[in-house]
Amino acid sequence: MSVEAANDVGLWKFENCPIFADAHADCNIYASMNVDQLHQLLKGVFKYHTWEWMVDFLKDIYGAEKALELIDERFFALPHFSDIRQFGDKLTPVAQWTGSEYKDKLKVWLAALAPLLKGHPNHLKFLKSVTDFILIAGYYSHTETTLRYLQDALHGIRRNIHLFLPYHHNQSISKIHKIHSLFHYIECIKKMCSADNSDTKVSDVPHKILIKDGYHTSNKVDYIPQIL
Repeated sequence: MSVEAANDVGLWKFENCPIFADAHADCNIYASMNVDQLHQLLKGVFKYHTWEWMVDFLKDIYGAEKALELIDERFFALPHFSDIRQFGDKLTPVAQWTGSEYKDKLKVWLAALAPLLKGHPNHLKFLKSVTDFILIAGYYSHTETTLRYLQDALHGIRRNIHLFLPYHHNQSISKIHKIHSLFHYIECIKKMCSADNSDTKVSDVPHKILIKDGYHTSNKVDYIPQIL
């Protein structure tokens, strides 16, 4: 990227900054990048892509307001059971969820939304493939069998993703970075073991203790020095 182009998009050019590659001529930067369940799968593939595509698809079928009402009703109707989160009657207005809440939605959304997708079996198959992939990728250990299950889920995603691509501004799988990253998961797991080893949720755990608790114990005025 040229300096002019960098300035246009608000990027900075650092003067006299050594280039990393100059001192690491044989380093493959791509081989050092591992998978990230929290931001690639839960927040990326699930929230920003599949969930939003599904909501837009239901809006086309039922209308914008009716679709959101039906989604809220379906999640509110979920029965109480061990390890099943209750989302209340106003799920769709919530803009921000935690990683664990995304995973709780993922556990139940097929059962909740299947009646709304009656007559659209391939759309439902795509949602199931995404669900299978995310949950299997989260295993703490893998065998050739589980990796084969992961590959089957990937085939299901590839087979039916075209049904939802019209709801994305870029209708190419290779240019949807979070979706494209799925095709590297099996290779990364074989090379670097299970995906939980590199999940950024590990580094997010101290956030509550170091930041949130510090903020709540401050007087909320000029709180950064108090946290530090």
